[in-house]
Amino acid sequence: MKRLFLFLSLIAVLLVVTSCSNNSNKGPRSTKWRDTLTSGAIYIASDQCFEPVIQAQVAVFESQYLEAGIVPIFTGEMEAIRLLMDDSVRLAVVSRELTEKEKAVFTSKNMVVRELKIATDAIALIVNKNNEESMIGMPTLKKILTGEITEWKQINPKSKLGKIDVIFDNPNSGTVRYAIDSITGGQGLSDKLYAQENNLQALEMVSKIPGALGIIGVNWISNETDSTNLSFNDKIKVLAVSRYASPDQYNSFLPFQAYVVYSNYPMIRSVYILLSDPKNGLSTGFASFVTSDRGQRIILKSGLVPATMPINIVNVHDSYPN
Repeated sequence: MKRLFLFLSLIAVLLVVTSCSNNSNKGPRSTKWRDTLTSGAIYIASDQCFEPVIQAQVAVFESQYLEAGIVPIFTGEMEAIRLLMDDSVRLAVVSRELTEKEKAVFTSKNMVVRELKIATDAIALIVNKNNEESMIGMPTLKKILTGEITEWKQINPKSKLGKIDVIFDNPNSGTVRYAIDSITGGQGLSDKLYAQENNLQALEMVSKIPGALGIIGVNWISNETDSTNLSFNDKIKVLAVSRYASPDQYNSFLPFQAYVVYSNYPMIRSVYILLSDPKNGLSTGFASFVTSDRGQRIILKSGLVPATMPINIVNVHDSYPN
């Protein structure tokens, strides 16, 4: 019975979402949303970077509230915000707050958006398992992304690898924006870089290409079987990252939660829920769940750092790569 209810409800939501543009003259908020805090069927939008953790949140939420059905739309960061702006969804998960220009658009539509920080994420650098490198400095990474460094031998003259194949998850993801804003300092990225359709494809490419350097959200490489979160996906190798040009074992850090908490790891970003739900429906219920103790524990298990709960810090020195 639940499956039939959710199927019919989701079909109705889909018809509404696809016809949003035809209803643009009916005012800033239509009457299409009939969900409650714990029931109904809705779509939400999310940057594809956070697909594993959002899928886990939805699965647990639906198991707790049997009359709720949530379908995530995993897409680029800008598209997730556009869907929220168009009232096609009332919740979006992205890695930044709204810009002043975006806030002005929402205000012009009489839409109030709450920005809820739910986690701190780390952007991981991954290489092929056969790559002998174990650490890299941020100044070197900047030169790679801008095209100044193109060969592994320019980093390590003893390297047997050739070209550095830089692989991103998606050209419209928050990861690419972060690279431009926070790594290259606004400089454009080299046109020799590669972008896949999603993080899973990027992960697969790095596992197959000896000279690949992947830039990916840490929740995609977490080892789900390791309750300590002190290991990663064994299909690839994770580089320790230093803020300095000359990385060593004392100034380089892996994207473990402890190093993210204390900002030892240099590539971190906040994760936000953008919520526009004046009727306090299922979007609000889901956002409340994600920020609750149970939702934050799911974030902890995913390898991200929860925003609203303390975490236990363990000694990770012995996990440092050789």
